[in-house]
Amino acid sequence: MTELQGEYIPSTADWVREQVAAFEASNGAEANVLERDGKPIILITNRGAKTGAIRKTPLMRIERDGRYLAVASWGGSDKNPAWVANFRKHPEMVLQDGGTKKAYVARELSGAERDEWWDYAVKTWPTYGEYQPNTSRIFPLFLLEPVAE
Repeated sequence: MTELQGEYIPSTADWVREQVAAFEASNGAEANVLERDGKPIILITNRGAKTGAIRKTPLMRIERDGRYLAVASWGGSDKNPAWVANFRKHPEMVLQDGGTKKAYVARELSGAERDEWWDYAVKTWPTYGEYQPNTSRIFPLFLLEPVAE
């Protein structure tokens, strides 16, 4: 599975729609970094929790040993980003890192495993550590693991 079939509903946020379009048009060669600081991103394609429609979400690239971490920080907001509900209901996804697309499945982390990956996330992108004190919400973390082909 390197593609999901169905209706695609683009993000309501202009910057997300534009980044996704540019990333896909260039097969990951362009729009592959966060504009404000140049940090690399990945693109997730999965199903929406409410509609079942195709959704596309750029996320920070936090990778280790072929697995990726999705951090639901939403800039320290008191609410989870919409993609959290999508991952919980439909954990199967396509992850694109640069020009490489593969099938992955998301698993929400807890306990010591979550703590270990949180430390790695903050080392990779220290801004997460600055966001967490802004809210009483504990950021959900999802480990994205490749599906055996």
